[in-house]
Amino acid sequence: MEFKEKDEIIKAKLSVVILTKNEAERITDCINSVSAWVDEVIIIDDESSDSTREIAEKLGAKVLVKKMDIEGKHRNWAYSQGKNEWVLSIDADERVTEELKIELSNLLTSTPEHNAYTIPRRNFIGDYWIRWGGQYPAAQIKLLRKNKFKWEEVEVHPRAFLDGECGHLKGDLIHYTYRDWSDFLRKLNYQTTLEAKKWHKLSLENPQRARYKMNFVHALWRTGDRFFRAYFAKKGFKDGFIGFMAAYFSSLYQMVSYAKYKDIVNPRSASHK
Repeated sequence: MEFKEKDEIIKAKLSVVILTKNEAERITDCINSVSAWVDEVIIIDDESSDSTREIAEKLGAKVLVKKMDIEGKHRNWAYSQGKNEWVLSIDADERVTEELKIELSNLLTSTPEHNAYTIPRRNFIGDYWIRWGGQYPAAQIKLLRKNKFKWEEVEVHPRAFLDGECGHLKGDLIHYTYRDWSDFLRKLNYQTTLEAKKWHKLSLENPQRARYKMNFVHALWRTGDRFFRAYFAKKGFKDGFIGFMAAYFSSLYQMVSYAKYKDIVNPRSASHK
């Protein structure tokens, strides 16, 4: 929380790290949700071809350009660029709410009990907040003490390695997850490609484990299980048609990843004679 002392604004000693790639449309609102009350905003830009970097610089952010290679490795490097002990990691499609700002400010002006904290997120498709199907609170580790926390250095869905226990905050992040269904499918396509590559790497390192996890029966079971848990067990049906589509598209993740993995290990010619 910002306050005045001798007519001077005192900002929280917090480094906000934002990873970007062609986010000119959304970066302004993201930066504006934090810039007034933190003392450092860092943009790690993945070689954007639009005006993301120029906009961020005009808003006072520190901009560094680095091509994304391995997500976990990229994020760990990004956090190390912060000048402060504490880092808030958010994406360009996320916004800090007033409630979260107050909670973060109060926490950082006290003595935090933990070395990392999860933050709940309100996930949106377009302008619709998805409240069911496991989409809320959908908390993720977002606040961390950078010398006590690391992500696993893999391409997608890295595991968190934390020294100590994780705390949990109550204030929400607004997360504009998908612009529309086309955006949902675009991200699904991108993430399943990375997942297939991760599986292929595992198959080279540990073939026995790969055979156990990466087979048609396992993929089929995980596909059905994902849909059942999201739509029925976690009450995705309460979000109506949007809840059904979110559960259905999400359930395809495992099967699509498996199909792409099969293409890597058994490539087929794109041409036909």
